[in-house]
Formats: sequence, C-alpha cells, structure tokens
Amino acid sequence: MLRVALVEPEIPPNTGNVAPLCAAAKVPLHVVGVTGFRMDDRALRRAGLDYWSEVELHRHRDVEALRKSLPAARFVYLTTKAERAYTDWRYTADDCLVFGRETRGLPEELLRENWANCVTIPRPNPKVRSLNLATAVAVVLYEALRQTRAF
Repeated sequence: MLRVALVEPEIPPNTGNVAPLCAAAKVPLHVVGVTGFRMDDRALRRAGLDYWSEVELHRHRDVEALRKSLPAARFVYLTTKAERAYTDWRYTADDCLVFGRETRGLPEELLRENWANCVTIPRPNPKVRSLNLATAVAVVLYEALRQTRAF
C-alpha cells in the first residue's frame, strides 16, 4: 500500500489539506518528528474538515522510527534539489512518499544518503523555489496511484 510521510510539517493548513487527500485515496498518513503546531490545533482540523475520522494517521518520533515501522517499504524522497522528475520514477505499491518541512525541505544528510531515491516536481519558472506542500503531495501521490493502478 502506498503511504505519505510528512517530516516535521510546520503549517497546520498544509497537513490539514493532506489529510482528506490521504483519506480519499485510502492512503495512510505518517507524521514524523515535531510539528510546528499541535495535532489537535483548530486550524489543522478546520483544513481537514470532517474527514479526520477517515484518515489512517501514524505518528513517529523521527525518520528512523518511520523506517522501522515500515520494513518492507521503499522510501521515495521529494526534494527541489533532485534532478529526476517524479514522473520518471516507477512507483510500487509499497512506496512511502516522504515530504519535508515547508521552509527547509528534508535534511541534507537524509537526501545524500538516499540520493538514488530522490525525485522532484519540475518547475519551469526558476523564480519559483517550490510548490505548496499539500499541492506537492497531491501531484506526486496521484501519479503514484496512477502508475500502481490503485484505482
């Protein structure tokens, strides 16, 4: 089963918008590390509307705990620094799509250690550094679902 992991998300509405996306696709959502908000924060719940009961939510203290909880998963890291486009990756049903913080992305060391599994969403306009986290999750998740014929 595909999975989405958010590492140390900072902005409640982004996580709140990813939640119904995961619920709609029946994809578990893994939140890793310390968030920039409380998970019961009103803004987070408001962004997720009434779908929180449909979200399979997992919390992990760090990336290593995430990895240990998903021993059969292949981890795919999203970063603006990668050269390979997310559409050039061949997704499998056991992939975990890992997204970093809104302001800093994933840690450099994590990316270096896993460079072969790093992909990016191309941005033709070089003045735009990155996409909104929730938008990026939607773009990549639905490509993974399409490739794995999950629906």
